[in-house]
Amino acid sequence: MEAPKLYTVLFNFHDVILLMTAMQCLFCFLLLSATAYRKSMSIIFLALFLFAHALIPINEMMMWGAEFKDIARERLTNFYFIPAIAYYLDGALLFLCFKSLAFKDFSLTRFDLLHLVPLTIYIIFIWTTFYSQPQELRLEMINSETFVYSANFVSMEFFSKWVRVLYGIGCFVLISRYSSLLQNTNSNMEKVHISWLRALVIGFLMVMVSETLLIGAKIANVFTDFSFAQAQLSNIGLTGYYITFALVNLLVFTAVRYFGAFEQVTEIAVDKKSSDEEFLQPEMAARVDGEIRKHKIYMEPDITLDSLAEALDIMPRDLSTLINRHFGINYYEFINRYRIEEARHMLTSSDYKNTTITDIYLRVGFNSKSVFYTFFKKIEGVTPTQFRQSANLASESDDTRE
Repeated sequence: MEAPKLYTVLFNFHDVILLMTAMQCLFCFLLLSATAYRKSMSIIFLALFLFAHALIPINEMMMWGAEFKDIARERLTNFYFIPAIAYYLDGALLFLCFKSLAFKDFSLTRFDLLHLVPLTIYIIFIWTTFYSQPQELRLEMINSETFVYSANFVSMEFFSKWVRVLYGIGCFVLISRYSSLLQNTNSNMEKVHISWLRALVIGFLMVMVSETLLIGAKIANVFTDFSFAQAQLSNIGLTGYYITFALVNLLVFTAVRYFGAFEQVTEIAVDKKSSDEEFLQPEMAARVDGEIRKHKIYMEPDITLDSLAEALDIMPRDLSTLINRHFGINYYEFINRYRIEEARHMLTSSDYKNTTITDIYLRVGFNSKSVFYTFFKKIEGVTPTQFRQSANLASESDDTRE
């Protein structure tokens, strides 16, 4: 007599990670949604991104889980490919989240409706190829897996992965643009915490690229025998589950820590000087330069464009335009050139002979040794240490002559 079956395996360890990711995303989505009316638009997009990302592991378990996929095929036939809509939404939601976080003048426009184009394509595809078929045929297509391994479905998957990769690249470009615009208003970039944002984007982009490669391998397998690499490809896919779980945790943690105090900029930047439009005002430029040198305003480490404009009694936009078009540089470089000039004076002055280079760069307003050395070498052609040694040798030579 056959022994009774005491338990049924619904999830293996990999599926547990997927389940944890889904539950975590859903919990955070509900938590953020409950207070969304108090939050910024970036938090709303973050909540929607987390909801979309909760659907992705659910879709993976329904299609490739241990015993769970059999239950899904039997009982969830009418919902089988619906969670896959997340693949066509999460990239756009992450992009809009970061964009609304970075730019204070962000607002949704009709142009943003284009973000729904990939989703629309998928809905049309899945309806015409699957949901328009009779119930019996749909069951056969799912259970035999002929549909998910067909050229049409695999090509559609490949399209979704490329959409996500492009959005990942878009997020990276967005952060680079934000960093560049930030230099028009800040004299010290070290206080602005964007490294975590870059790390997140790079992490998600790595997962998206690996998934694209996996789908590329599936396409190759449709036309040729690619079975020799299936184990390696499977390992890559499973690794992606764990990386995604870690990235979601990191995203939620950093959102709680940084989103509220994130420094926003205006997306529409002041144009650089061009041949047909200039902003040359020698009197204003001379006054600005004179006031900055007289009061040594640049020695304030965290002086911003707004605070400098207030000290000079100039509108911030006019000051930004003057710096960009008259001096031909951004605010970040503009202030740091004064700091380098002051540091050069200190390095050659006998009054600061015993002052360390660290104390000097801190006194003139720098917060980072690496930034100070980079700027100094860019302007002077040598490092501060080399500059001081050359100055000391020249001074000793003059003393010898006397």
